[in-house]
Amino acid sequence: MSVTIKDIARQANVSHTTVSRALNDSPLINPETKERIRSIASSLHYIPNIRAKSLVKGRTYNIGLFFTTLGNSTSPAFFYETVGGVNAVIKDSYNLVVRAIDDYGDYGAITKKSFDGVIIMSQSAADDAFIRYLREAHIPHAVLNRRLGRAKGTVNVLSDDKEGAFRLVEHLIGCGHKRIAIIEGREGFQSSQERKAGYLQALAAHGLTAPPDYRQQGRYDPESGYLAMRKLLAASPLPTAVFCANDEMAVGAMRAAQEAGLKLPDDMSVAGFDDNVFSGYLSPALTTVRRPIRAISQQGAACLLELIERKHAADTAIYLETELVLRESVKTYSGR
Repeated sequence: MSVTIKDIARQANVSHTTVSRALNDSPLINPETKERIRSIASSLHYIPNIRAKSLVKGRTYNIGLFFTTLGNSTSPAFFYETVGGVNAVIKDSYNLVVRAIDDYGDYGAITKKSFDGVIIMSQSAADDAFIRYLREAHIPHAVLNRRLGRAKGTVNVLSDDKEGAFRLVEHLIGCGHKRIAIIEGREGFQSSQERKAGYLQALAAHGLTAPPDYRQQGRYDPESGYLAMRKLLAASPLPTAVFCANDEMAVGAMRAAQEAGLKLPDDMSVAGFDDNVFSGYLSPALTTVRRPIRAISQQGAACLLELIERKHAADTAIYLETELVLRESVKTYSGR
């Protein structure tokens, strides 16, 4: 049988109103009494009734976590890291509701009566209408993963994908590679644009270029990586290294190369981006860029809770650093 506020009140020898106020951090209760009541609640393994709490405070205690889409463009690893990061911050203080923006034709159902705040794991500029709706409806929100223009009162947390891609391609160049191809991410996604920009910037910084057939479009899934690599294998001369804009496409690309009889990384180096949980277990283990999705999600959730509780948010973007992860799929190229 679950523990109630009345059970705690009996053990603490106070009224249930005092217990409720103490657990809700009311300034009307002195700190010593609060601490004693919270200690008793913890010892009894009390779990707050969020529905009852919402009636008292006039809040929903729902946090919405919205992805651009929950289709093929949102990989399972990306989804898992995002949800895990948010959950680690909100814990049992809020209910977490996970949805896709593209599920909605009309945003009217999303109100302050349905959500205390919203986190958007944004992948595309198509999300701007939804973000604008939240702003105009005065619903506290945090936008993750995608850079926004200056927007008053909007939390914006992301990684520097362009810099991460630049460092990775510079590493390939430093390993002697000059014929470096790219399998780009999903068209229209800002992450795809940033990673391609970093790739091109690194080539230009070293006086290199990429012919059109060295630039193939993918969709952030293994199948598109496989098909894109099949096209790259028809290029002449063959690229000595391929930068895949995410690790899932790298999986498909590696399979296509190996099916064609290439030995990796002796005949061709392959690199990815994201450092998914499986990347270190591929054969060969994948050189990639670690993007701190869990940390981005945690930071965004913490900022959103601060905005909900304190009604304050920074207007500037918070960038978290990427990390170059060197493994076995890239080899020094000694050819011409």
